[in-house]
Amino acid sequence: MTSMRITKVYTRTGDKGLTRLVGGQKVRKDDVRIESYGTVDELNTVVGLVRMELARSEADEQARTWLDARLAEIQNDLFNLGSDLATKAEDRWEGMRLVEPRDVKRLEDEIDHMNEILPALKDFILPGGGPVSAFTHQGRTVCRRAERRVIGLAADEEINEQAVKFLNRLSDWLFVAGRWVAKAMGEAEFLWNRER
Repeated sequence: MTSMRITKVYTRTGDKGLTRLVGGQKVRKDDVRIESYGTVDELNTVVGLVRMELARSEADEQARTWLDARLAEIQNDLFNLGSDLATKAEDRWEGMRLVEPRDVKRLEDEIDHMNEILPALKDFILPGGGPVSAFTHQGRTVCRRAERRVIGLAADEEINEQAVKFLNRLSDWLFVAGRWVAKAMGEAEFLWNRER
């Protein structure tokens, strides 16, 4: 793996609505590939907000430590996924880290772990339950949008087949994590009132 050094942030290429992929190809900034990894980047930012709110929350230390470690791993996964989406299949390099079936399985195992302490769902939940929970729900919605963008990209170009699976499972993970952290902090969940 080569080290990366960014010496100049601005290139002026974007002034004309263009950017470059990892392989050097110039594309429009509204290209579906750019939309895909841009939305993954946005999701990573929301996960960072979850971590910030978690750090200053009143959840017990064990819950905070466990969840923060999972979120840090997810942020790295999302950075790897964004890098993959910014790279056409023919430009991938040997040893390039891609999301894999084991990453999807890890999310499933963590969902099962969090679900162990949660009451069964009998109604839809409104986003909320405190700042940490609210940000995880925001992350879930951004994750679903990232998934839609990546599905659009996959319709036109070859991509890592695990990308959509990972995002699909991650949106479930964020939903369950929102419920889990609300319970860990003793905050009530807001349920959908069908009569309103």
